[in-house]
Amino acid sequence: MQVVIYHNPNCSKSRKTLDLLQSKNIEPRIIEYLKSPPTHQELAGILQMLDLDPKELIRSGESVFRENGLDDPTLPKDQLIDAMIEHPVLMQRPIVVCNGRAAIGRPPENVLEIL
Repeated sequence: MQVVIYHNPNCSKSRKTLDLLQSKNIEPRIIEYLKSPPTHQELAGILQMLDLDPKELIRSGESVFRENGLDDPTLPKDQLIDAMIEHPVLMQRPIVVCNGRAAIGRPPENVLEIL
């Protein structure tokens, strides 16, 4: 079973989710997405697995959200995906991917549903 976590070590939810996985004897592949953001295709696939619109994955409280006019409801999905790749701080975290399914670790226990 290949498990991947899009991780931010500075985020308490992300650290707790990683700890939860490791407590289940799962050693996920850790991607620090702030350093290595997903590609457009990868993020589009994650959104599909999450069954979310890009607007639902964006952290709208980040200053870069307002500074880039991302609150415009007419923006196309591809533009929002590109914004999250350019400014990965905008992505909700952590995201865990396993066996073609994905979950956001808020709360961390959410990821247990896809394992």
